[in-house]
Formats: sequence, C-alpha cells, structure tokens
Amino acid sequence: MMSYIKYKVQGSMAALSLLTLFSCDNMYNLPTDQDFISENLTYNTKVLEPILGRTTVFTPLNVDNSTLPLQFEIVNARFGDGTPATDFLENAETYEWIDEYDGRETSLQEIESKRRLVSKPMFEVDSGGRFILHASATSDRILPRPTDSVLKTQDIRFFDLKLSNSGGVRYVKDFQLIPWREMDYDPTDLNPYTGEIAPDPANPKDPRKRAYILPSIMVGLVGDSTDVNLINNDQKKDLVVYIRQFQGGNGHKLRFKFLDKKGNPINPAEFNETRWDNLVHGFNRETTSEYVQYDVAYPIPLTSFNTVYTMGGRARALFSYSRMGWGGVRQLATFGLDFRIFKKGDWEIVFHFQNDNPKFDND
Repeated sequence: MMSYIKYKVQGSMAALSLLTLFSCDNMYNLPTDQDFISENLTYNTKVLEPILGRTTVFTPLNVDNSTLPLQFEIVNARFGDGTPATDFLENAETYEWIDEYDGRETSLQEIESKRRLVSKPMFEVDSGGRFILHASATSDRILPRPTDSVLKTQDIRFFDLKLSNSGGVRYVKDFQLIPWREMDYDPTDLNPYTGEIAPDPANPKDPRKRAYILPSIMVGLVGDSTDVNLINNDQKKDLVVYIRQFQGGNGHKLRFKFLDKKGNPINPAEFNETRWDNLVHGFNRETTSEYVQYDVAYPIPLTSFNTVYTMGGRARALFSYSRMGWGGVRQLATFGLDFRIFKKGDWEIVFHFQNDNPKFDND
C-alpha cells in the first residue's frame, strides 16, 4: 500500500510540474525556438560571366551556420542605368533529366526517354543558393556584352538576392550578370565578342591568318613527303581542326572528315586502327570514302557523368593507324580531339593536314 501511495504521489508531482511549465510558457509568453540566419551570408564572387547557350552552375553561398533550408528569391533586377532587366528571368524550354544517363544507352530513343523539355526561368537560384544559367539562354533572348569590347554600366544586369527562414530576412545586393555570347563548341576558334573566326594570336592584324583548334593528342604521325614527324607549335601547325555545321542532315548528325594538304578528302579507311564503334556515343554509323558520321544526341557530352566516350568532362574522339617502319617494326600513329558541342544541329569535325600528308605506306 505504501508503494502504491509513493508512485501515485510521484506521478501527481510530475503532472503538476508539466502543467506548471506549460502555464509559465503561456504566462510569460516565452518565444518558441527560431531559425538562425547570419548577417554574414556571402558568395565567393558577385560578378557572374557565363557563356550563353550552355548550362552553367555557379558556386553556392557560404551560409555561415545559418539554419537550413533557406528560401531564395532574385529581386530588383535592373540594368546599370536603373531600368528594369527581366529578360534573363523569363521562362524558356530546357532539358531536365528524369532518369539517369550512364552512356550505355543503345539508341537515340532510349536517351530521349530519359529526359524531357520543361519550361523554367533561363536564370534561377536553386534550393542550395546556386545560380544556374540554362542552355535555353541564348543571344536571341538575352543580349550579350557589346561586340566592341567596351563594357558600359548600362550594359550590365544587376540584381539582389533575398534569403529568408523563420529567423528573418537577409539581402545580398548588387550581383552582376555579364554574359558572353554563345560559343557553340569547345575548344573554340571564335572571337568571344563577335562570334566570328578569331585572328591568329601571333599575327592578329594579318587577315590571311586565323586562329586554329589543335588536336588534343598527336603522336607518331610522319609526313609522307618529308618522312619526319608532323608537329604543331607557334611557328608551324601541321594538323589543325575545324568544327563547323553542315547542310543536309537531320538535325542530330555528327560527322568526322579528314583533309590532305590540298584540301582533298582522305578515306577514313586509312585510319585502320580506329575503334569506330566506340568513337562517340552515336548510332547508325555511316561510312563513306569521305567521312564517317553518326546519329547523336546534343549537347555532347550529354552530362558530366564519366563514360567510355568522355575524358575530363569532354567527349574524346581518337583516330589511329599502323604501318610497318624501317626494320619491320610496326609503328602506331594516333591523333584526336577532346571536345564539347553545345548546340543541336548537324556538325562535322574536320582534321586538316595542312603542310604534308600523313604517311600510310610501309617503309
């Protein structure tokens, strides 16, 4: 009986304590727990200079121990002269992945089934505070920086970022958005201000000369007439590359061509060690005496996910051939390009042997 009374008394005291605590909270109007939001929310940079026509993700902010999640909103978008600037916040269609791309897809249809077109702002801030410029942002929708390279305040888009949680509201002010015009492929031979072919860096005032894309790899190539190794350096460029669109395709072709020193096509069959079925993530390979082409999905590569077709975030296309050298030793020559193409269309990558043709015959 004494034990029963003891437990009853203890239970009554506990209930009374809870009631007293609850009553005190109401009596003294004590605040409930709130989120913390720092006064020192910062970004590494507030000057954003993306290239139009490709998806670019900028580094997230330093939350400085603020309670997550935070809500973000782009506000007060304006040009440097104070006029409203809302073009970059307008909606446009862009691709969104709904299933994982892994590089093992066996058709264009399978790739396309893993993504869909959605309408979203061309420039936005995500739930982690990262700024994203989508590939849908092109120069026909957002005017890039001036072609004369003179940047005026009125050419710059400014905006502020509103951040909030239950602890309050903070503003990070005066971000600058200064986009470059599209560079549809990388590496590039284009002038970033005008989009035209850039002049030769070594002779910028000579209209007969131009900038060139050079192979990413070039090993063991021997000149047919000189019997010496082909080279690329500041004075001599034996093998250069053009990336350009061609007419007559179906909007998703990628073609590889090879030109001799006179500009005539070299038969791709000469590159007898090339793994044509594993060259790019493409389908329906077509081989002629002048080119090899594939059906592909754009952009190339489709994602940053590493596949057998990519290297360091770029597609890698390698071409090889072998021949018998002096002494009966088989010699292997390899060249190729690590590249990206951002714009959908029919593209060709052309390797031009400018000064001497590659030697295919045995010694």
